[in-house]
Amino acid sequence: MRSIIPVILSGGSGTRLWPISTAASPKQFIALAGEESLLQQTVRRARAAGLVQAPILIANRGHDALLGEQLRAIHCMPARLIFEPVGRNTAPAIAMAALEAPSPDALLLVMPSDHVIADVPAFAAAIERAAPQAAAGWLVTFGITPDHPETGYGYIRCGEAICQGVHQVDRFVEKPDSDRAARMIAEGGHCWKAGIFLLRADAFLEAMRLHAPAMLTAVEAALASATREGRRIDPDADAFAAIPADSIDYAVLEKAARVAVVPTAMGWSDLGSWDALHAIGSRDEADNLSEGEVKALDSRNCLFKSTGPRIAAIGVSDLIVVATGDTVLIAPRGRSQDVRRLAGQESPSATREAATAS
Repeated sequence: MRSIIPVILSGGSGTRLWPISTAASPKQFIALAGEESLLQQTVRRARAAGLVQAPILIANRGHDALLGEQLRAIHCMPARLIFEPVGRNTAPAIAMAALEAPSPDALLLVMPSDHVIADVPAFAAAIERAAPQAAAGWLVTFGITPDHPETGYGYIRCGEAICQGVHQVDRFVEKPDSDRAARMIAEGGHCWKAGIFLLRADAFLEAMRLHAPAMLTAVEAALASATREGRRIDPDADAFAAIPADSIDYAVLEKAARVAVVPTAMGWSDLGSWDALHAIGSRDEADNLSEGEVKALDSRNCLFKSTGPRIAAIGVSDLIVVATGDTVLIAPRGRSQDVRRLAGQESPSATREAATAS
């Protein structure tokens, strides 16, 4: 555990939690599930799980100042801080981390910066189960034991057991409709995709060279022409823009032969929607989650969150109401996945601010 290097992916935009999460300040930099931001909690969680190595962080160049401020607040000095000029999804980001690893056989624990894991001992135990297989060259992903037929997640079907608590991946399943999700839950042997991976750097690069050679070549070119200052790495913008964008799942894992999954229940949530926040939050006796200045009367099963004006509600149910200084979002519970369709209409000034130096 002491030799595993955390790799924290912090380039996401968090559009499903608009209007609190914006292009200029996406959800990983916001305290949505505690007093610290999700990014800060991710760094602390790695330490609490026994990962003492300094992390490699991959972030959007436009978030430079915000990232530095939050890392200093928790006394985190990254081993590498790699700034993406533009987003290219997870496969190129992880390839950069593998290429910048201190040794070819380094074990990299790749995790998003905007997830919640409530049971850190279970998280640590899952990493320990995965480590021998990752050290042997398997590409290991973590699967969340499902407790309901969720349609917003991809699934993994567990295959033959490799050892106790570790299975070969039989297949990946795209986000299913409700009927198919219910069938998979009833069948058993399926996990939600958590987007967390344990990989040996050279094994991942070898798999990329086999299954996504053009992408890896483009990543190598962007790093070869990068500006480097201490721990900071700024890949060349033009070279980086030429990298094909794809996820690790599509580019590598669905094609590779030695892919394993560790099923675990660790109180995980990707906080991918306002409904997800309602599910993990501290609700009152009427099942309302209220944060900020809120007054609610005879209302049930709602999420009320304000960072600005007071929210006052009477006799409503199954609503999401989110208020910021200049925007109020109102939506029925169950429709929060559609919020990203509105997020693209945020003010041009916010978009320009996030794109600075891109």
